[in-house]
Amino acid sequence: MDVLAEKTIDSDDRDILDLCLKQEHVADIVELLNEQEIEEQARVLVHLPDDKAVEVLDQPGLDDPAALIEALPAERALKLLGGMSADRVADVFRYMNDPPRADLLRQLDVETRSSLEKVLSYPVDSAGSLMTTEFVSVPASWTVEQTLDHIRRVERTRETIYSVYVLDPKTRQLLKAVALRRLITADPKASVLSAARFDKPITVSPSADREEVARLISKYDLLAVPVVDEGWHVIGIVTVDDIIDAIVAESTEDAQKFGGMEALDEPYDQIGFWAMIKKRAGWLCVLFLSEMLTASAMQHFSDELDKAAVLTLFIPLVMSSGGNSGSQATSLLIRAIALGEVKLRDWWRVALRELPTGVCLGAILGILGVLRITAWQTAGFFDYGAHWQLVAFTIAMALTAIVAFGSLAGSMLPFALKACGFDPASASAPFVATLVDVTGLVIYFSVALFILKGTLL
Repeated sequence: MDVLAEKTIDSDDRDILDLCLKQEHVADIVELLNEQEIEEQARVLVHLPDDKAVEVLDQPGLDDPAALIEALPAERALKLLGGMSADRVADVFRYMNDPPRADLLRQLDVETRSSLEKVLSYPVDSAGSLMTTEFVSVPASWTVEQTLDHIRRVERTRETIYSVYVLDPKTRQLLKAVALRRLITADPKASVLSAARFDKPITVSPSADREEVARLISKYDLLAVPVVDEGWHVIGIVTVDDIIDAIVAESTEDAQKFGGMEALDEPYDQIGFWAMIKKRAGWLCVLFLSEMLTASAMQHFSDELDKAAVLTLFIPLVMSSGGNSGSQATSLLIRAIALGEVKLRDWWRVALRELPTGVCLGAILGILGVLRITAWQTAGFFDYGAHWQLVAFTIAMALTAIVAFGSLAGSMLPFALKACGFDPASASAPFVATLVDVTGLVIYFSVALFILKGTLL
C-alpha cells in the first residue's frame, strides 16, 4: 500500500482542503477531488473530518475510490472503510489491486469480512453484488412502538431505512415489508404486522440480474427490494439509488457495444492507449473481414455491372437504406428486451410485425427513388438510358426487398444472440449494417437480373 509518510499538507493541497471544507454538498467535493491526482486526493482525505471523508468515499461519482483507498495509510483506510456502506465497500474491494486488497481484507473485523466476502462472491451484475447488508429487521412479535425505538437506536449504522422487514420469530423467514411511513402513522401499541400491507413482499434472489431488479423497482414503485435466499431469509436489500447507478453503468456499456466495440472498463479519459486499442480493434477487424464479403458479392456480379454500369450509381443508396432499417429494428428490440417488453419466445410475433413494417417502409423509399430518377431524367440532369423506367422500377423493388430484409434481420439478431447466451446489445449498428450490406447486394442484383434481363442485362 502507498502509505502517506508525511502528515503535513502542502500549500496547494491546503487550498484544495479549504475548498472542500467550504463546500455544502459532498457531490461538489467529489467533483473537486476528481480533478486532482490520486496522491493529492489522498492527502486531502487524510485531513478531512471522518464523517465528511466517509461521505466522499460513499459517493458513486468518485472516479477511482479503490485507488484512493490504496493510497491512504492503512489505519486511515480501515477507519473509513468501517464507516462506509457495505455495498460501497464491496465495490471498492472488487476493483482494488493485490497486495493492498488482501492486506486490508485481513485486517477487517471477522463480521465485516464475512459479510464482505459474501457480497463479493456474487456475479458483478447480480442483485447479490448490488445489495447492502445494512437493513432493519424486527420479529413479528414486536409492537409498532418497539420497532420505532429500535430504528432510533440503529439508524446511524444503517445505510438507509426505506422499509422495515418483519421476520418470523422462530424461523427468521421474511413475512412482511413495512414502509417507514406506515409505521409512523400506525397505532404505537398495535402489532408491527398491523402496519404492513396485505400483499406478499416483492423480493429478488441474489442471482437475479440487475435489469430484473430495476424492472421490479420500477413496476412496483419501490425504494428498496429485499434479497432473499431459498429459505426466504433476508440477506440484504437493493436500494433505488444503487440500482440507478447500476443502470447508468449498464446503459453506458450497451451504448458502447452498440457503437461496435467492447465496453470500456474505465472512464474514457482514464483508459490507457493500448487498452483502448484492444477494446476497439477486435470488432473493427471482424467488421472489416465481414465487409470483404461485400467485395466478393460485387465480384460475383461483375459481368452485370459491366453491362449496366448505371446500376452502380444506386449501390450506396440501396445498401445504406437496408442498413439503416436494420439498425432501427435492432435498436428497438434491444431496448424492448432490456425492459422486458418482449421475451425470447415472442420472436415470431416480432417477425410478423417487422416484415410488413419493412415492406411498407421499403415501398415508401422505393417511391422516393422512382420520383428522384424521374425528376433527374426529365429535367436533363442525368441520362439513365433508354430503359430508365425499368431502372427506376428495379430500384423501387430492390429497396422494398432490402429494407424489408433489413428490418427482419435487425429485429431477429438480438433474439439470436440472447438465445446463444450473448448480450443482445452486441448486435451493434455497424454489425447489422455489414450483414445487410452483403445480403443487400445479392438482393439488389437478383432483382435487377429478374427485371432487366433481355434489356440492359
